[in-house]
Amino acid sequence: MENNKNNHNDMSRREFLRRLGLGAGSAMALMALEPFSMMAKEPEKPAAAANRMTYRVQHGTGEQISLLGFGMMRLPDNQDEVNRLVDYAIEHGVNYFDTAPMYMGGRSEVLTGNALSRHPRDKYYVATKMSNQGRQLWSFDESQKMYYQSFQRLKTDHIDYYLLHSIGGGGLDALNGRFFDNGLLDFLMKEREAGRIRHLGFSYHGDVSVFDWLLDHNDDYHWDFVQIQMNFLDWRHASRGGSWKKDADAEYLYNKLKKLDIQCVVMEPLRGGALGKLRNEQTEQMQAMRPNDSAARWAFRWVGSHSNILTALSGMNKMEHLVDNVETFSPLDPCTESENALLASLADVMAGFPTIPCTTCGYCMPCPYGVDIPANFAYYNEAVNEHVLPLPAKGAADYTARQQQFADGLRTAIADEKKWATASQDCEECLSKCPHQIRIPNQMARIVETLRHLP
Repeated sequence: MENNKNNHNDMSRREFLRRLGLGAGSAMALMALEPFSMMAKEPEKPAAAANRMTYRVQHGTGEQISLLGFGMMRLPDNQDEVNRLVDYAIEHGVNYFDTAPMYMGGRSEVLTGNALSRHPRDKYYVATKMSNQGRQLWSFDESQKMYYQSFQRLKTDHIDYYLLHSIGGGGLDALNGRFFDNGLLDFLMKEREAGRIRHLGFSYHGDVSVFDWLLDHNDDYHWDFVQIQMNFLDWRHASRGGSWKKDADAEYLYNKLKKLDIQCVVMEPLRGGALGKLRNEQTEQMQAMRPNDSAARWAFRWVGSHSNILTALSGMNKMEHLVDNVETFSPLDPCTESENALLASLADVMAGFPTIPCTTCGYCMPCPYGVDIPANFAYYNEAVNEHVLPLPAKGAADYTARQQQFADGLRTAIADEKKWATASQDCEECLSKCPHQIRIPNQMARIVETLRHLP
């Protein structure tokens, strides 16, 4: 793979501000990026609660990063609610906030920027991404526009952690088109040299050959961090059914990064919430060892127990989730050898469940036929965990009752039948969007078949 290098000279600060459309010639514009200090000050708040958060040291700079990171992908679309969540997080030691231009159609960056900019800039680290997955965004100009827009939305003059978003989808051809042929990676590396990007990395899903290629050429790019999906199920069972290309197990990804001394940022520690909703018999085994811990707390403790994890992201759109997660990491109680053994045995059993490996990220949406793909998959997996599915053989005494139970539950989960899997037309538009490369039409067919011939 060759880099098609464009000569993008380092910009002066004045030129950078001009491209952001903030009028670099005025002092007011300068203040707007450092960071929006012109905004009216809010009333003083009571002293923050004692901070017992667990921190990890960033290898390159010595920055203290909270082991619990705030994933901003599924925020409530209400600025006051987001402000309250961010305020509580910062007061209790959370200082890493992760967003992206594509989350909530751009609203996530706006909400995140508004909330964070009310705090001193040295109280938080913000991560965002180059989300130029669509071919229409592969040109240098379109990608650069997205890059500058993130600064505006986040109300900052530097991005602490900047990622090439969802590397692996589309294989090496997509990697070339998005970052090499257009000279974009050269530009981002120069932005790192200039200090507007403090740490440069990438997030990975899908074709492991892309992950391997970027790390095998680490001497050329010097990745500061890499974001991977990691949880106790994906540790050795990431490639279990449903994908049309093999994902690498998290154990492989983590160990390769650790060998190179590149720290990991973890996404999906709960696998889209699924690991917080286990079968009763599984939670009973956990509670026999730790009676007061939820399944979610077990999953977070397992991730945090790995030494090469810089931070573990959790999408916390409700205060009760934030409070519970903060408590889990304040401080973290690492898993013991016997606890790790229990989770490994549970993962081996869960790998045999006929669930769909969907994390409800929503990248596949919108469906042109109105199907709510993540909601259908989430309910299907819930039915498996509740022993409603798989259905017994046709003709079995409880076949019809179980089939009706599934349909009634789906009606409760998704009230509008136009959003059910039965509305799917197998158009395959969603296939290229799924970071997990799930064969979505095939999985929709499983749900349709389950509903077939209802009395």
